[in-house]
Amino acid sequence: MDTPILLVDAYSQIYRAYYAVRELTDAQGRPSNAIFAFSRFLLKLDKELPTEMGAFVADKEKCAFRLEIAPDYKANRAPMPDDLKAQTPVIFELIDAFGWNNIELPTFEADDLIAAIAADVGDREFRVITPDKDMSQIVDERVKLLVPDRTGSSFECRGPAEIVKKFDVAPEQIIDYLALIGDTSDNVPGIAGVGPKTAANLLKQFGSITAMMERTAEIKNDKLREKIAEAGELLQKNIRLITLKTDLPEFPWRPSSERLKRRAPDWKRIVEIATDYNLRSVVREIEDTRSAIVPPPPFKDQMELF
Repeated sequence: MDTPILLVDAYSQIYRAYYAVRELTDAQGRPSNAIFAFSRFLLKLDKELPTEMGAFVADKEKCAFRLEIAPDYKANRAPMPDDLKAQTPVIFELIDAFGWNNIELPTFEADDLIAAIAADVGDREFRVITPDKDMSQIVDERVKLLVPDRTGSSFECRGPAEIVKKFDVAPEQIIDYLALIGDTSDNVPGIAGVGPKTAANLLKQFGSITAMMERTAEIKNDKLREKIAEAGELLQKNIRLITLKTDLPEFPWRPSSERLKRRAPDWKRIVEIATDYNLRSVVREIEDTRSAIVPPPPFKDQMELF
């Protein structure tokens, strides 16, 4: 049985690595905290989630079509710190050395690319490493999320049942759920006073925003009914912002199934990079578990989280 294809939201993990370890530099004074933490993450993937098919997926430039809908989309996000910016080329070099493809497409977000790839590969199962709740909209019996904990030491596997347990709505209702409550991380405002519990209750009652807007008279709370009745334009705007695109024009990774084949890690190159940045514990772990020159054995057949 084929193991699922593993996709990783690259920049979410890069930022997680950066904030997990602070103020680490190499002998030359270069920042190395994110490189170190990301190296540990890549080793963890190689050990615990080995797969022959997968890729890291990254944002490239700003999302053009969402900025047309809302010019202030993600305007609340601070620029990448300079010391992290200096480390990202090395991190992507490590991603390549570990045998992973890197996928990006100008003006589209990583989430859209992940959704497009998952929709493009037929019946093959997927696991997606991401903390983004908007990715919950693509979850079904074939596509599941692996959500890192705060330390990055473990993952929570979320299928349809886990999405319902987490948000009290089904994956197919996530777009409407987020449209109602908003998404502060993306600067998408929801309806004032409508939080997760209220949104979930509304979707339990009506099933969807479309049905709710057609039957607003059935909302018993006067203030809530008035807010909902006046929010039609906002909700439709939010739905357009939150819905992930799977029909990407000129998507260069189609057919995706033929372009997700991983290469065996280049342990010699990985050790060279780790040595250059004085990452002694990374070098020791590699040397303790395998030769840095001889290719590793074939990928494992099964993964516990898969």
